[in-house]
Amino acid sequence: MPTLHPVLLCGGSGTRLWPLSRKSFPKQFVPLTGKQTLFQAAAARMDGAPGVAAPIVITNSDFRFIVTEQLALAGIDPGAILIEPTARNTAPAILAAALHLAETDPDALMLVMPTDHEIPDTAAFRAAVAEGVLRAEAGQIVTFGIQPDRAETGYGWLELSAPPAGGAPVPLLRFVEKPDAARAEAMLAEGRYLWNAGIFLMSVGTLLAAFRAHAADLLGPVSEAVTTARSDLGFLRLAPGPWGKAREVSIDYAVMEKAANLEVVPFKAAWSDLGDWNAVWRDGVGEGSVATHGPVTLIDCEGSLIRSESEALRVVGIGLRDLVVVAMSDAVLVADRSRTQEVKEAVARLKQDKVRQAEILPRDHRPWGWFETLVLADRFQVKRIVVHPGASLSLQSHVHRAEHWIVVSGTAKVTVDGTVSLLTENQSIYVPLGAVHRMENPGKLPMVLIEIQTGAYLGEDDIIRYEDVYARTEGAKG
Repeated sequence: MPTLHPVLLCGGSGTRLWPLSRKSFPKQFVPLTGKQTLFQAAAARMDGAPGVAAPIVITNSDFRFIVTEQLALAGIDPGAILIEPTARNTAPAILAAALHLAETDPDALMLVMPTDHEIPDTAAFRAAVAEGVLRAEAGQIVTFGIQPDRAETGYGWLELSAPPAGGAPVPLLRFVEKPDAARAEAMLAEGRYLWNAGIFLMSVGTLLAAFRAHAADLLGPVSEAVTTARSDLGFLRLAPGPWGKAREVSIDYAVMEKAANLEVVPFKAAWSDLGDWNAVWRDGVGEGSVATHGPVTLIDCEGSLIRSESEALRVVGIGLRDLVVVAMSDAVLVADRSRTQEVKEAVARLKQDKVRQAEILPRDHRPWGWFETLVLADRFQVKRIVVHPGASLSLQSHVHRAEHWIVVSGTAKVTVDGTVSLLTENQSIYVPLGAVHRMENPGKLPMVLIEIQTGAYLGEDDIIRYEDVYARTEGAKG
């Protein structure tokens, strides 16, 4: 039996779940419905199954360290992590993974999965994959259709050649774009239609043949981007020149809607793409009509989703009906639950107005840990900084600001103009303007400190970097 390689697609901006999901930290990295993130759950879905290799991850440069951190926290060792120079949608990304696999395991099977969907029943999912393996080995492209329980207009649908019987694969007649309400009702009643989960299982050879037949223009630039990729700190960076010549197109449009060798495995267990806040409400209501998260107090509320994303911020709702309220330290969303698809339009408006909250979270993740701004005022800023065990910030200096560091917990190894100090809880140090400095965590526990910046300019781009274990360029953040 060929080895099965999960291929995890990990890009996107997650604008429909704003303000919790933003371009700098989209929904797959957020623990939306439990302690695990959607990305961690996707990576764990096939982990340890017989005949299954370590997952291949396709992401962008901004998320590369988030990916490795979350996999490490989940106890999952990844295979190759391919870095896209720019977003080109799913077709070039999946083709890059196939070409990479063709170099090392040309007989492999690929299981391509989005990482921002929720599939709680891992055993049912693995059983569905097992149903499709023999058909994939036989040269078919297998996709997975979700048994619908409502006339959903927010999903694409799959038209089958016959109503599904059990979990056996059924030939696919065609993909159906997101329908209007009347068409969705008709498809639900007919019984030959399933929701499109966007998950595909096929051999490397089958997929490459499909690209040669239906999207041959992508083969040249993507192949060159893979063959001339460079290794960087364990990541494989696709070459930006040829990659930029590949057209931006989804796998459905480029290949799947044109291919004749598709079959569908019906999947009857729970599934959600968590595509908007209404979907998150539906996923979380259980037997009740109100879904909550965080410190929330409600009186006489119905049909609503109320979330507070800060322990210091209590949300009180009185008489709310069919609303979504999501409160964060820097932004609050209040929306009619029936109009949550329009959150994407609100984010576009914020971007147009150059509002920072449109894309940037208050917590800024870095390869060494994270920081968040607690106070920002004229000529000073206060941050909380958390550095992972064994991690180190770059050796750097600032032109416009001085810094005061106070260790809250853990141990900090601090270098200032060549002098090395070891600071523990409640100790502090001053970093003068222009001083060459570095912060490290030599301990086995996270190190937490408070940083007070003072100066005429406090932007993250005020940095001259001299040494950096993460090989970032001068002027990059952190």
